[in-house]
Amino acid sequence: MNYNIRGENIEVTPAIREYVEKKIAKLERYFTETPEANVNVNLKTYSDKKSKVEVTIPMPQLVLRAEEAHEDMYAAIDLITDKLERQIRKHKTKVNRKFREKGNINAFFATVADEAEVSVAVEEENDLEVVRQKSFDLKPMDSEEAILQMNLLGHSFYVFTNAETNRTNVVYKRKDGRYGLIEAQ
Repeated sequence: MNYNIRGENIEVTPAIREYVEKKIAKLERYFTETPEANVNVNLKTYSDKKSKVEVTIPMPQLVLRAEEAHEDMYAAIDLITDKLERQIRKHKTKVNRKFREKGNINAFFATVADEAEVSVAVEEENDLEVVRQKSFDLKPMDSEEAILQMNLLGHSFYVFTNAETNRTNVVYKRKDGRYGLIEAQ
C-alpha cells in the first residue's frame, strides 16, 4: 500500500506517520495478497483541541472510507482502523453470501479463522435484513416544515413531497448539527 498522509493545521511527524502506517497495515491480513492501493489519510486539528482523521482507500472491488473526530489524534486513528475493519468484514460477508452457489470468490479476501470475527460477520449479515416496513402518504410541504416534522418525530431524516417542485425530497440531520436536503431527479 502506498501512503499519502497530509496534515491540515498540524505537522505530520515521523511518529504520527509511523503510527498511521502501522495501524492501517493491519488491514492487509484481510486480503490474500497486499492490494496495490493508495491510502489517502487527512489529519486535521481545530482550535478547540479536536482532531479529525479521514481515510480513503480506493481499491478495485470496493472503496473504504471512514472519518473520525476525537480529542486525541492517536485515539481517532485507532477508531478509524476499527471502522475500516468492520467495512471490510461487512463487504466480505456480502460478497460471500451473494456468490455462495457460484463458486469460490474468496480469492480477493483472506480467510481469518478468528471465532469473534466469524460471529461479527454473522451479525452483520443479519443487519441487512428488513425488520420493519412502514408506508405513509407524502404530504406536500417546504423543507422548513419537513425539518420541523422530523424534529417533532425525533428522527434523523424525513421524506416528503416538495410543494414547489412536486418531487420526493429527503431532509436529514448532519453530524455538525445542521440540515441537508436530498432532491430526487
